[in-house]
Amino acid sequence: MAQVEKRAANLPATFEWEYAPAPEAKEIVQLRERYGLYIGGEEVEPRTGEWFASISPSTEESLFEVAQAGAADVGLAVDAARDAFENGWAKLAPSERAKYLFRIARIIQERSRELAVAESLDGGKPIRESRDVDVPLAAAHFFYYAGWADKLEYAFPNRSPKPLGVAAQIIPWNFPLLMLAWKIAPALACGNTVVLKPAETTPLTAMLFADICRQAELPPGVVNLVTGDGATGAHLVKQEGIDKVAFTGSTDVGKLIMRELAGRDVRLTLELGGKAANIVFDDAALDQAVEGIVNGIFFNQGHVCCAGSRLLVQESIYEPLLEKLKRRMQTLRVGDPLDKNTDVGAINSRAQLDKIRELVASGEDEGGEVYQPACELPDRGYWFVPTLFTNVAQSYRVVQEEIFGPVLSVLTFRTPEEAVEKANNTPFGLSAGVWTEKGSRILWMVERLRAGVVWANTFNRFDPTSPFGGYKESGFGREGGRHGLEPYLRFDE
Repeated sequence: MAQVEKRAANLPATFEWEYAPAPEAKEIVQLRERYGLYIGGEEVEPRTGEWFASISPSTEESLFEVAQAGAADVGLAVDAARDAFENGWAKLAPSERAKYLFRIARIIQERSRELAVAESLDGGKPIRESRDVDVPLAAAHFFYYAGWADKLEYAFPNRSPKPLGVAAQIIPWNFPLLMLAWKIAPALACGNTVVLKPAETTPLTAMLFADICRQAELPPGVVNLVTGDGATGAHLVKQEGIDKVAFTGSTDVGKLIMRELAGRDVRLTLELGGKAANIVFDDAALDQAVEGIVNGIFFNQGHVCCAGSRLLVQESIYEPLLEKLKRRMQTLRVGDPLDKNTDVGAINSRAQLDKIRELVASGEDEGGEVYQPACELPDRGYWFVPTLFTNVAQSYRVVQEEIFGPVLSVLTFRTPEEAVEKANNTPFGLSAGVWTEKGSRILWMVERLRAGVVWANTFNRFDPTSPFGGYKESGFGREGGRHGLEPYLRFDE
């Protein structure tokens, strides 16, 4: 059998695989011309009278208009959340709150195809990722925290947990529905009410979630959604009457929020940028590692705060790993996010595409060598070819700065100590990956890596039962797991 396999492996390829188009029907999402604000259980028009268009990143067409909330709109939303908190939600039996969360989770599952298409249409990510990752994980978070709602005294024994009040939450554009679930599910389970602002470029699934709240008959004011740009988020953070701010986004904005809240009795958790090191040792299973590397940086076009954008390879395997990685990159299919064959979709916005191009150009100017597989990009939309940088130094901007795109920088190391030193040589500390067959080495590395999450022989694996968060300029606080409940509680000890 071994001889037969060897002869077969030496035969020339007689044909090439061609993938027929397999588009998901976008008609399943019934887009409206305009979406207003969701305040007090009702959709209302903005007092500003202002609207802006949401653009499809894959076609550059305007999909719909969404409200631009101002200070008065944000004030109404916070008042509605406060009224719902004080007049019902916080006093509701925890088991009853759990029923609403279970109901929301089930509706997300029932509407999963619609939500997946909406996420890819509005955000540009491949439908396979929306369908298989984002939507199932969003439902899983609501299921998980529904189970905790009536068990808080067991989660924190002898500490008498109580809800904080009104939670102001601001989420990014890379995982709109999933980040919404990360924020809203634990807040509601703990008895808080919510005012959430989705990202300016990806408001669609938040608007569909408003309809899910109505379908679940969630009491008015428990969840409020205000759309808009950064100014809307600033109004929300500055608004009197909030008890907690949860922000996921850039490090620079996180610093501004910290300054604004200084001296105020408002709790804060931040999940910010990252520049993760993916570390491959010479005893790693190379084919498995290559798949993990690809998943670590090209998943969601690299629009992942914990993306493994720095690859550290032990010198003895540098050349064979690089050869395998380049061959694997040649198989990545870039194109229509709604096509089920697509591996890498559209960059989320023109502004993000410009940032990626600028950082890649700086890497070339500084002396880095660029590899990009042959790739035919669509004529319209925001696209960037999966990119590999070699011959780079740690001082290069492309190695130091969060690029938030499908761009990987490769460096080498000789010893585990050198790998740790290089991995930690960054202001960020959100995640890391270690590839080796030695369990003792994994534990040794985990103890020394300054990262909130360290994956071993895998990357970008998430579960609602596991906490997520960072060190240093990657923020503080944890989301997910039992740890994700604590930021939404006060304790009468």
